[in-house]
Amino acid sequence: MKKIRIGLIGAGMISQKHLREYQSIPEAEVAAVCSRTRSSAERCAREWNIPNIYTDISELLKQPDIDAVDICLHNHLHAPVAIAALNAGKHVYCEKPMAMTYADGTAMLEAARLNQKTLHIQLGFLYRPYARAAKRLIDGGALGHIYHARSVGFRRRNRPYVDGYGSPDFVERRLAGGGALYDFGIYHISLLLYLMGMPVPVRMSGKLYQEIPMDENRRVSGHYDVEELGVGFVRFENNITLDLFESWAVHLDSMDPSTILGSLGGIKLDPFSFHTTFCDTELDCTGNLEQMDFRWKQTQPEESAYASSEAHWIAALLERVPLIPTAELALTTLLIQEGITLSDKLGREVSAEEVKRSSLLSDFSSFS
Repeated sequence: MKKIRIGLIGAGMISQKHLREYQSIPEAEVAAVCSRTRSSAERCAREWNIPNIYTDISELLKQPDIDAVDICLHNHLHAPVAIAALNAGKHVYCEKPMAMTYADGTAMLEAARLNQKTLHIQLGFLYRPYARAAKRLIDGGALGHIYHARSVGFRRRNRPYVDGYGSPDFVERRLAGGGALYDFGIYHISLLLYLMGMPVPVRMSGKLYQEIPMDENRRVSGHYDVEELGVGFVRFENNITLDLFESWAVHLDSMDPSTILGSLGGIKLDPFSFHTTFCDTELDCTGNLEQMDFRWKQTQPEESAYASSEAHWIAALLERVPLIPTAELALTTLLIQEGITLSDKLGREVSAEEVKRSSLLSDFSSFS
C-alpha cells in the first residue's frame, strides 16, 4: 500500500486535531514534525510516535522522502510557508483561513500551479453529513435554479482570548487578518459557495462591529482590534446573491442556520431540513443523516474519501478521487471577506475588481 509521507509544520492545538484524523487513514504517515521550539516538537513526536524532529522549516522542506506538508501555524504564516513548501516540490495542506489577504492567497494558488502541486485548505464543514446530503440534493436537481443563500455563524459570547480560550493571535488583525468574519465565516461562506456551484462575486457591501463589553485587561493585552460581528451582502454573476451574519458574540439565544434557496426547493443546513412543493402541497422534510452516512460508507467505494478534510486530501493525492477545489473556494471567500472589510472602511459598496486592485501582498522577507 502506497503511503503519503507528511511533514507536520506546527505542533500546537490545531495540529492535534489533524494528527487524530491521520491515525484513522492507513495511507497517511506523519514522518516529521517541525516547531520553532525543540521542546514542543519533542512533546508532539513522543505523543504521536513521529520519528523525525525539526526546528527549521527549510531543513524539513529539503527532505526528499517528505511528499507533503501540513501547515498548522498562525494565520500570518500560512502564505509564506505554503509558498516555500510548494516551491520545494511538496504538496500542501493548510489550515484556514487560507491567508491574510486576497493577494497572498492568489500567490499561494499561483505557486501551486507553477510547481504542479496540490494546495488543499482545511474547510472541514464540506465533509459534514448535512453538507453531503445538501450536495446530493442539489446535484440531483431538487432545488432547481439556486438564486440566494444566507451564511450564518452564531455564538452567544464566545470570543477567542477575551472570553477565556485561545491565544491573543486570534484577535489582533496583523496576525489574524480579521475576526469572526475571517475565523468563523470561512467555514459557512466557503460551504455555501461550494453548494451554489462557485458563483463569481461582482459587488459587496457590509459592516463590521465590536460592541459587546469585554474585560479591559484582556482587550489591551490581546491587542483586540478585530470584528466580533460581520454582516454583508454579495452580488454574484447570473443574479445570484448571498447575505451573511458571522458573529463571535451577540445577545441572542439562537439563530436560524445557513440556508440555500432554489426555484424548486430550499435547504436549512444545520439542523438539516429540505423544503419543497409537491403536488401543490408544501412539504417540510428532515433526513436520517446518520443512516445516510452509514449506508453511503458501506455501499459506495470512495465515500471514505469524504470522511474528513485530511481523508479527502490523502485520497486525492493517491488519485482515488478528484480534489474538491478548496483553494479556489478559500480564495473566493477571502475576496468576499476583504470586500466587506473594505466596504466597512469606505462606507459604500465595492466591486470585486476594486477589492482585487486594493489587496496587498504581505511582506514575506522576514520569513526564512
